[in-house]
Amino acid sequence: MLSTPWSSSLNLRTPIINAPMGGVAGGRLASAISGAGGLGMIGIGTAGSVELIERESAIPRQARQPFGIGLLGWAVDQEPLLLGAALDAQPILISLGFANVSPWVHRVHDADILLATQVYDAQGARDAQTAGVDIIIARGSEGGGHGLNNVATLPLLQAVLEEVEIPVLAAGGIGSARGLAAVLAAGAAGAWIGTAFLLCPEALTPAAAHSRIIRANETDTVYTRSVDAAMGFAWPTQFGERVLRNRFTERWSGDEERLVDDDRARAAFSRARDEGDFDLAEIAAGQGVGLLSNARSAEEIIHGFTNGAAELLGRWATTSPTRPENDAGGPATE
Repeated sequence: MLSTPWSSSLNLRTPIINAPMGGVAGGRLASAISGAGGLGMIGIGTAGSVELIERESAIPRQARQPFGIGLLGWAVDQEPLLLGAALDAQPILISLGFANVSPWVHRVHDADILLATQVYDAQGARDAQTAGVDIIIARGSEGGGHGLNNVATLPLLQAVLEEVEIPVLAAGGIGSARGLAAVLAAGAAGAWIGTAFLLCPEALTPAAAHSRIIRANETDTVYTRSVDAAMGFAWPTQFGERVLRNRFTERWSGDEERLVDDDRARAAFSRARDEGDFDLAEIAAGQGVGLLSNARSAEEIIHGFTNGAAELLGRWATTSPTRPENDAGGPATE
């Protein structure tokens, strides 16, 4: 078993939480991750709806597994019913990001649900703590999907841990047991992991994307706004997205203003998404994608990360001449 004070408080057997990747992290993946001892999250992305929340949350609930739901703050601003549906689903955790979460804190807490939000610098962490959130996700620029491209995970995690007293989850580039051990040793309460689960049979990742993911290495991603520009998504413009490089990103990254007015290019991109043509369509992935070489179940990944990290942390503890006091509330292994 590998635990931190935070993961133990939620009765988790491992401090691993999957990032709620829209279009990838559905109820089946959430249920599998929770069943393996972590906390499974359901991602309600740009295509989110009340019906999607109800359908996907029913899967872990019927399996009697704890789960969480990830919402886009700007989407909730546009459609407030999304938050109501998420609260009605009775998750133990809701993550809200990409917007000011202050207006929703009391409503989530009134439902006896924990609230998490992503931050990208120390000031954002201080603001989140002041707003009353329960958990901070320190999301580094290595992470797949949307975020800011400002600070890498380890520098960010260190800065955030110095500033706040509430639990901090590390996110971005954690693709193996070594990555998990590193962030836990630094004092993270857990790891928020996305890309490592892309190839799970329980995930919603299109089968046509698997071979490209397996071939990719750590330098094959790009941070871009071209996907949102092509689809007309209402993402706040400060947030780009880390995806695998392809012909589309090579042509349009940095040229988004022209893309918005190019109806033919946008139509071709939309058609590629519908047809699963990943020469053009996007695959959201972080820089840890190079560590993926084959499909493994969520249970295999959870157990591999947990056992490997416990071994690494135990090795450090037994070889250190003196063991420092664990003021940061770091991991315990047994």
